[in-house]
Amino acid sequence: MFFDHRLRPVYLLLRLAVAGTLVIFAFAARAQEPDITKKLDGFDAYMAQVLKDWNTPGIGVGIVVRDQLVFAKGYGYRDYEKKLPFTPTTLQQIASNSKLFTAVAAGMLVEEGKLTWDKPVRESVPTIQFYNDQLNNNITLRDMLSHRTGVTRHDLIWFKSPFSRRELFERLKYLEPQEPMRETFLYNNLMFSAVGEIIELKSGQRWEQFVREKILAPLDMKNTTYSIEEMNRHPDHGVPFREKRDSFELYKIPYYEDTEGVAPAGAIISNIDELSHWLVALMNDGKYNGKQILPAKVLRETLQPAIGLPNTLGEALGYWELLNPAYGMGRQTVSYRGHLLTFHGGDLPGFHSQVSFLPNDKIGVIVLVISDHSAPLYNVVSYNVYDRLLGLDPTPWSQRRLQQRLANKKAGTEARSKAGADRVPNTKPSHPLASYVAEYENPAYGILKIGLTGEQLQFAFHEFQFPMTPFHYDRFDTPDDEQYGKFSVNFRTNPQGDVDNAVISLDEAEVVFTRKPETLDAKLLETLAGTYLTPSKVKFQVTYQPGAGLALEFPGGPPQKLIPVNGLKFRTPRFADVIYEFVVENGQVKALKERDPSGEFTYLRQ
Repeated sequence: MFFDHRLRPVYLLLRLAVAGTLVIFAFAARAQEPDITKKLDGFDAYMAQVLKDWNTPGIGVGIVVRDQLVFAKGYGYRDYEKKLPFTPTTLQQIASNSKLFTAVAAGMLVEEGKLTWDKPVRESVPTIQFYNDQLNNNITLRDMLSHRTGVTRHDLIWFKSPFSRRELFERLKYLEPQEPMRETFLYNNLMFSAVGEIIELKSGQRWEQFVREKILAPLDMKNTTYSIEEMNRHPDHGVPFREKRDSFELYKIPYYEDTEGVAPAGAIISNIDELSHWLVALMNDGKYNGKQILPAKVLRETLQPAIGLPNTLGEALGYWELLNPAYGMGRQTVSYRGHLLTFHGGDLPGFHSQVSFLPNDKIGVIVLVISDHSAPLYNVVSYNVYDRLLGLDPTPWSQRRLQQRLANKKAGTEARSKAGADRVPNTKPSHPLASYVAEYENPAYGILKIGLTGEQLQFAFHEFQFPMTPFHYDRFDTPDDEQYGKFSVNFRTNPQGDVDNAVISLDEAEVVFTRKPETLDAKLLETLAGTYLTPSKVKFQVTYQPGAGLALEFPGGPPQKLIPVNGLKFRTPRFADVIYEFVVENGQVKALKERDPSGEFTYLRQ
């Protein structure tokens, strides 16, 4: 922890070892400073009860007042299995609390004139492509950083995927908007990943390098890093845990490590101590230790509301302590019991975080949480601290959210006990299992690979790999995984009866994966090109272009791409029930046959 040397005469720093954890208090000699110790009386007992009630392995809490970290303590364990204590220097993933770092980094390039907040981003970055011309001509950097593009999150494009940041950037053009832009808040990690790519394009530095050089290093965040491998080199690091769905047993889960592609949305790893440097700068117009580190104008822009959010807690549950939320860029604002609050949460498997502060009251709170079922505690604990330091009657946030958690846990167990109730008995797949084996592709989500081991289909999507069992007809399900649940795949056939599509409900909609055709040799395709003659003696062409493949060209009409189906069978994009098959005898192309539901026509090769 670092203090401005000019304040040392009036601050006494005490470090106390309590139950194996490090507790940091900064007491002010000045009468106007709040008596933090008195206002936090009973907080340790409160946290002990929270950990017990919620079955939580560990939590870290930091409190900043004005420009000082005045309290930092770990509760419970950073490694529940080994019973290693959580401390203010315990490193863990902060997930989406990385987003404000990205927004500020982009703002630095705005200050340099390399980007703009409110002009179409393609004016600065011509290579970015969205789904249609309306988005291409209108989406701004502010739209991307405030989740108001109208494009929903599509997290299973990046989650556990092999895609690089550049590959994710290039997939934006396949994401159809779900809502009109600037009308609905739709959280989207891919947009922040894209902004990270934009930072590299405009600065010449990788996002990681830019953020370290411009933000982390000046804020003396020496141990803050981006990868689990680097985190685990430090002796004081967190270990992710979960609670089993149908019991209260805690179990260790693997680290989530595939963060490179979406690093600007959620890869930063830090601790209470170093996050306090970041929070001090946010609370003091970008200044830390007397130096201007972050541009004050950029911080004001990120705080400015860009899109309103619904009063969900009030309208759904009657909890009106939080009122009129809005999202800026990389952070939210809300009225908390009459006090302006700005905050952001972060969630990755096993690790959860929140960084927040009251701009007008000069109070900030950092909460780090281990275990997925305890994620709501970063709100619960933050609000309790604010209630105490503001002198407000405590709101029973823990009781409220705990009641919801237990009700949802019970409902989930009951729901899973009824899984399969809609199964149609005595059915079987329409094809032999080998007919389903193939690679299926979606331009945004990538490859779904269906394999066969013995008499069981195998599901492989990104890093998810599970066996599959028949449910009914052409639906196959994976096992109901404790952490990731169940994938259900429904196969579809084309008019010829071939299995050609696999449909899965992913994210917010059904996603269609189309069977990848066989790869035909380019020399073979060249031999298929030529002139063909209809029965009425009309000549037409089959053309071949490397990279584009074959196309039909009838006189007076546009070319129609021929899509490989199987062997020498092809179809056009417009009609699935029309098949074109080349006839080859003794190595010579003799004819092209066209088959549709009404019959078959033969076109001789000239």
